[in-house]
Amino acid sequence: MLIHGLGGIWWTMRKPLVALAEAGFHAVAVDLRGHGDSDKPPRGYDGWTLASDITHLIRALGHSSAVIVGQGEGGFVAWTAAYHRPRAVRGLVVVGSPHPLATRHAALRDRAQRRALVPRLLADQAPRLPERRLTTDGAASVEAMLRDYSGPAWQDTDDFRETSGLLRRAMLIPKVAHLSLESRRWMVRSQLRPDGRDFRRTVSGVLDQPVLGISGAEDRFIRPSTVRASAAWARDFRTELVANAGHYPAMEQPRATSRLIVEFAYRAGGL
Repeated sequence: MLIHGLGGIWWTMRKPLVALAEAGFHAVAVDLRGHGDSDKPPRGYDGWTLASDITHLIRALGHSSAVIVGQGEGGFVAWTAAYHRPRAVRGLVVVGSPHPLATRHAALRDRAQRRALVPRLLADQAPRLPERRLTTDGAASVEAMLRDYSGPAWQDTDDFRETSGLLRRAMLIPKVAHLSLESRRWMVRSQLRPDGRDFRRTVSGVLDQPVLGISGAEDRFIRPSTVRASAAWARDFRTELVANAGHYPAMEQPRATSRLIVEFAYRAGGL
């Protein structure tokens, strides 16, 4: 089960999707609620509900468990699913997505990570303005985000131009700009509420499932050291760096990233 990140749709995970299918796996990439062609209800963008969407989909597709691959905020959903329904999660591949508590600790204690992450998270808490920023000028800010967070090798390619054009159009689908921000707003606002304290308590345990953390070697948004710090919350945890990639290794260096995902899926007992 492959899950995109903020501003994405299933298509951003198409290369590992195809690689997994060619390796013999039943591979599925989803549009999270509020994104792309999925339903767009006004509520349900907390971590638990998004994770339940994924684990229920695994069962609806005829399986009792799956390896979950999550990019960015899709990785946040994957981590949450592993705690929420551990029997449904055979293993995790998180791409540029640290454990939720590793992210929290780094935002508080790591100056470089705080500078990269916190201003954007806080800017997205304002009403209406972030949605306007996302949709102005044909959603030009989506392409700007891709450029800001990716490595330079990808940005002058036809694939980058195709990807940025598609994701700009996807952001202009009615309601997507607002709903795509709702999960990020919950992540920040819940920090000071009882539901946030309950969430942190629940995800504080150490996972038994194997976890692979993939980082782009040039990721300036989520530092590879923050991903490595997730080892404190998984008994079987390893990391891999993808050269010449920033925050989107599955799109920037799809062959190398897909190879890592397929190898992990075999190791997690998929076939």
